[in-house]
Amino acid sequence: MLPRDTNRRDFVKMSGAAVAVAATQSATSYAMNAASYARIVGANDRVRVGVVGCGDRMKQSLIPSFQVSAKAMNFEIVAVSDIWNRRREEGAAYVEKLSGNKIDPVVNNEALYARKDVDAVLVATADFQHAQHGIQAVNAGRDAYVEKPTAHTMKDARAFLAAVEKTGKIVQVGTQRRSTPSYQKAYEYIQSGKFGDIVMVEMTWNVNQPGRWRRPDVVPLLKEADTDWGRYQLDLPKAPFDARKYLEFRLFWPYSSGIPDQWLVHQIDTVHWFSGLPHPRSVVANGGIYLWKDGRKNWDTMTAVFDYGPEDDPTKGFQVQYSSRFTNSAGGVKELYYSNGGMIDMDKQTVTPTGGLSAKSAAEMKMQANQLPSFSLVEKAEKVATDANTGGDPQTDANVRNWMECVRSRKQPNASIHAGYSHSIALCMCVAAIQTGSKVTFDDKTQQVMVNGRPHDNV
Repeated sequence: MLPRDTNRRDFVKMSGAAVAVAATQSATSYAMNAASYARIVGANDRVRVGVVGCGDRMKQSLIPSFQVSAKAMNFEIVAVSDIWNRRREEGAAYVEKLSGNKIDPVVNNEALYARKDVDAVLVATADFQHAQHGIQAVNAGRDAYVEKPTAHTMKDARAFLAAVEKTGKIVQVGTQRRSTPSYQKAYEYIQSGKFGDIVMVEMTWNVNQPGRWRRPDVVPLLKEADTDWGRYQLDLPKAPFDARKYLEFRLFWPYSSGIPDQWLVHQIDTVHWFSGLPHPRSVVANGGIYLWKDGRKNWDTMTAVFDYGPEDDPTKGFQVQYSSRFTNSAGGVKELYYSNGGMIDMDKQTVTPTGGLSAKSAAEMKMQANQLPSFSLVEKAEKVATDANTGGDPQTDANVRNWMECVRSRKQPNASIHAGYSHSIALCMCVAAIQTGSKVTFDDKTQQVMVNGRPHDNV
């Protein structure tokens, strides 16, 4: 594991390179609101928030989490933007009932940002839209809470990072483990040096849910005339209207990569956070659609192996084994960090000497035994929510609250754009490994994913 100062310095250089690259490349641009730089919310001013995309994640998690702290933090939702008229109207009615305030349904984001009563936004749109909707928000002078993944193409990731750094807006990414006490305690323990160097990480996310990410009851309700299919696709190659790709986007590339976009980013984000490393050195992946042959294009089963460590010293580092499946739930969701002295189990939120160097094995080489003490990271174990729609879980409550605090203080939030940029690199590398079957690396100078010595941008 690299020293913290070295990691931070390297990451600042990496971020600067990303912004420089983004500045020299063409990307979707939006008109800047010149007055936005002067918009600093006062300590006692009410922060008025717009909702961007009012699907299941927004209605069943982000809005309830927002409401938990809205009164205390003096935040309120004033408008709902969604290009599907059904979600727009139902979303406005839902927030109105929950908050008791009048909520305006807004036809699209341009109309939302034309309003003068919107200071910030919650963004929970389709996976491929997050970065471009985040760019639109900050360029319109609004702070934003943007769901993960931050981006699954490096073009979008570089552009989003550059836009946030240029505008100085507060952006919180939806990787809520960073606002969870047990993860914060694990980070502190690792940074103290008491755990020792990370030598291996094992991660799983297993479910047995043929209906996960399916919307069979809703798909027949969506008609092309009731939405804006062209606007939905943003800068993707134009394709004929498909209600499944609109509502079940997680099953279809390029709207999502599925498992990597949805689950990998949550877990690999903790690797970057705990280790201080900004991205993997290499990634390989394998998998397929082995059981749920329902027309999906994204795998129902995958395994990926990530190599982490300093770029200038291949003798140092560790491996992350990541596996996920829809077809059998044995093993559940696990995050196990190993050192020579033992293990951190983030599911149980414990530190134990499991697998540590025993006295017998150490004596054979005239070494000292290395066994970590056993203890709990927190007094009361917190179950990290992993259901499809978690309904305002405590981790999301805390992440939204932290965003609200940072909108007022102008401090960087727990899950900043830099954390989002890092998980985007790992995500893009994994997607490239899936698409090509090759070992994938990353070029820090150009901020590009590399396959066989050539740039690859997940197109």
